[in-house]
Amino acid sequence: MVHVSDIDGLTQARRISEIEEMARSLIAISTDKAVNPINLYGATKLCAEKLIVQANVYGHPRGTVCAAVRYGNVIGSRGSVIPLFRAQRETGKVTVTDRAMTRFWIRLEQGVEFAIRCAGIAQGGEIFIPKIPSMRMMDLVETIAPGCEVELIGIRPGEKLHEILISEDESRQAVEYDDMFVLEPIYPSWSFGSREGGKRPAPGFRYSSDTNEVWFSRREMLEMADG
Repeated sequence: MVHVSDIDGLTQARRISEIEEMARSLIAISTDKAVNPINLYGATKLCAEKLIVQANVYGHPRGTVCAAVRYGNVIGSRGSVIPLFRAQRETGKVTVTDRAMTRFWIRLEQGVEFAIRCAGIAQGGEIFIPKIPSMRMMDLVETIAPGCEVELIGIRPGEKLHEILISEDESRQAVEYDDMFVLEPIYPSWSFGSREGGKRPAPGFRYSSDTNEVWFSRREMLEMADG
């Protein structure tokens, strides 16, 4: 004879088992703001990265792998400067904080695909960073709002002149691949092994938007922004 309470217990156990089966990979979405943070938003992203890496202490023995992806500006996303420039060009004037400013850029679809891909290859504790193009802010203005007057308003509190996706200190953890960098966990207590095919950057390496080797042309950015 089976009691109702036994059925409820079995159902609950089955649901827990199904959730555990689905939660084999946990990927946190981080940002360049986590590198050398200068505002609260960046500090919380840095804390999130540290927490997700150390979550492997608890998750890894149960078969759950935790990792993070870190990238720059998403083209056309909420809060992006591109919709702002489009709105401002109707007035004939756009606002720029600093003419020397540079930024990393990534398409929304590319960011999603990268996160899904990393969920499939993560061993636990990595921070995955895609190789993405940079663009100078003044080139972006000429792309989105050509011919408009530029009003300089100064860098806002908590804003950086250039974005950094890997700092000099983090370069010791970095492994470079054809299309991404991987920051490996430091002294993991869980099972972890470096994947094949990568190379270590030179000491003091920094992945920054102003020294990037790959840059968006105006035509490429226009195609991305309109696509």
